[in-house]
Amino acid sequence: MTQQSLWQFISEQHEKLLTQITQHLGLTFLSLLLAIIVGLPLGIFIARKRKLSGSVLGVAGILQTIPSIALLGFMIPAFGIGATPAIAALLIYALLPIIRNTYTGITGVNQAVIESAKAMGMSRNQLLYKVKLPLAMPVIIAGIRTAAVINVGVATLASFVAAGGLGEFIFGGISLNNTNMILAGAIPAALLAVLLDKLIAVFQKINYHDLQKFWYVFPAILVIIGAGYWFNTKSDTKLKAGFTPEFMGRQDGDLGLRSVYNLDVNPKVVNDAVMYKAAYEGELDLISGYSTDGRIKAFDLCVLEDDKKIFPPYFAAPIIKIKTLQKFPELEKTLNLLAGKFNDSIMTDLNYRSDYLNQTPEKIAKDFLIKNKIYKISNNGNSGTVRIGSKIFGEQYILAEIYKMLIEGYTNYQVETKTGLGGTKICFDALMNDAIDFYPEYTGTGLLVLLKPDEKKVMKVTKSAESTYNYVDDEFQKQYGIRWLKPLGFNNSYALMMRKKQAAELKIKIISDLKKYLDSK
Repeated sequence: MTQQSLWQFISEQHEKLLTQITQHLGLTFLSLLLAIIVGLPLGIFIARKRKLSGSVLGVAGILQTIPSIALLGFMIPAFGIGATPAIAALLIYALLPIIRNTYTGITGVNQAVIESAKAMGMSRNQLLYKVKLPLAMPVIIAGIRTAAVINVGVATLASFVAAGGLGEFIFGGISLNNTNMILAGAIPAALLAVLLDKLIAVFQKINYHDLQKFWYVFPAILVIIGAGYWFNTKSDTKLKAGFTPEFMGRQDGDLGLRSVYNLDVNPKVVNDAVMYKAAYEGELDLISGYSTDGRIKAFDLCVLEDDKKIFPPYFAAPIIKIKTLQKFPELEKTLNLLAGKFNDSIMTDLNYRSDYLNQTPEKIAKDFLIKNKIYKISNNGNSGTVRIGSKIFGEQYILAEIYKMLIEGYTNYQVETKTGLGGTKICFDALMNDAIDFYPEYTGTGLLVLLKPDEKKVMKVTKSAESTYNYVDDEFQKQYGIRWLKPLGFNNSYALMMRKKQAAELKIKIISDLKKYLDSK
């Protein structure tokens, strides 16, 4: 297959890219406008009540130190998914520089100038609007400038809560091992930050009295772009769909639904950490998911049958470099103790204990090993350290912990876990660069995301789980010097899901039923 260039990718995806840029600007500008409305009066207030300045700036500072992903997570219970939690989070991030610079600018005005103004008989409000604000304005605009640049960067995370923006390409590219997709999102985001910084810098140099002419124009521009954002995030389908960034760009995902089923549900892009609950609460009607996910049971969802077979086998197995197996001779035999110990229902139950019962991966792993009579107390060995990686979802944390306990109990190796490494690309690059020694992978992902064979080869090797496994094992050894050890026994394939009650009411059992329902509307 010929390598697609960045410009070819942008040319093919230009409509989607323009939509994401509009959404990104809308998120940034709406949150910035709200931050100015809130932050500017607060800065003026604490400049007058200086005893409160430490408390207000302290709270704003603490809020800004909350990791952006965590802050978005805190917003979801209050605002659900979509634009509202993203804008609320961005507003909070923009507050500190605006409040601080407003306070600093006003309190930094020369005291002699203030005394002269008072001597001329100016009231407190006249002093503020005719003396303090004009002199403080360059500092205030510098704060707005900082807030704008921060928000352009943080807005990339809005795609985690189905709010759109350039993060859709960035995180989709990371998951799909697609550098062009990453760059198509990252380059415009960086350019937007630079251009916005330069634009606000122009306003910073304008005389205060001349700047007053723009007081109505600037908010109007923000509102117009914000309205464009709202328009671009609206769905015109009868069912509200939400797919992960990775699912959106895969042939065994949204691309396959379009090409094989001719199904276009105009999905929102949403992180898998929130999509199940969003489906349960009715904010989404159709989601992409994983067939062994414990949240299917927890949130009373049903999996639609893939009647045209676009989802290939996704059997889990550890992947590891051949040279690593030579370095740790006891490792292969130990890891293969788990071969065939799982099936789909067992893995679903383990995931349910993690996702819904909130049990720790350590407890789940220990209970599983004890039940299967393969648990051993750690040897506290000192014959070298094996580093286990995992992706950033519950099943991988559980598997990593099971492997850790096995290795520590059956060998003299120490174990270091590096969990939550993000998508496929991050984990695989870490393996190739010797940052980790192995991690659990899925045969379908190895085939479609890492090997990327042509369509004919995919059709041929996905006829059975065994042929898929044999192909990826052979090709990984040839291309990367990596082996797939024995499969664990469960198939965690992609799937489309709906609420059981809704699917029953609409008589949707298979994906083709979904297509018929949408065509009838």
